[in-house]
Order: sequence, then C-alpha cells, then structure tokens
Amino acid sequence: MLNAGLLVIRLIFGLTFARHGSEKLLGWFGGHGIKGTAGFFESIGIKPGVPMAYLAAIGEILGGLFLAAGIFLPVAAILIVGPMLVAMLTVTGKNGFAITAGGYEYNLAIIAVAVGILLTGPGAYILF
Repeated sequence: MLNAGLLVIRLIFGLTFARHGSEKLLGWFGGHGIKGTAGFFESIGIKPGVPMAYLAAIGEILGGLFLAAGIFLPVAAILIVGPMLVAMLTVTGKNGFAITAGGYEYNLAIIAVAVGILLTGPGAYILF
C-alpha cells in the first residue's frame, strides 16, 4: 500500500505542478503565457522577465513531470522548491502564513511534499 500511496501523491502532485508551469509557458488552463508571466516577474523585480519566465515555466513543467515519473528526484525537488522559495521571498512571505491573506501557506505545503518525496524515495512504481 505504501508504494501505491507514493504513486498517487507523485502523480497528482507532479502533474498538477507541471500544469502550473504550462500556465506560465503556454497560457494553458487560464494562464497568462510567457508575456504575462514575464510582465508579472518584472513588476515584482525579477529581471529580465522573459528569460526568467522561461526558466520558471520549463523548470516547473520538468520538475512536476520528473516527480510524477519518480525519476531524477533531486532535480525534481530543486525545480519545485526553487520557485516556491522565490514566490515566498517576493510575493507571499510578506503576507504572513495564511493563504486567505495571500500568505505562504500553499508554497510551504508544496515544498513539504517535494522534500518529503525526495527523502522517502519514489516507491516501487516509477517510469523505469
């Protein structure tokens, strides 16, 4: 059951995170695409906006897909934790903990899942 549980967590969490990156990269699922993401990044002091938007988007997609597949977990964790730390430092951290106040609660939960999977391992069901 442990392996099945890890698979469920990895698939749901990893694919959801990859989806989040596709909002930035492709504008899918109501996202703003590269131009919108770059503009937002510039507005919060992350410059140059376009290259940084590409890095964030591609990193989130790859990190999520690696996690879902159960491969390259150290890389996946870096690609997931990094953007969440940046989000906490630039946007949500100043608002306190609660997500209802725009705080870092959700970012911290994402970090916990990524690090938790890294520390426990992917389980028996991996891509290869």
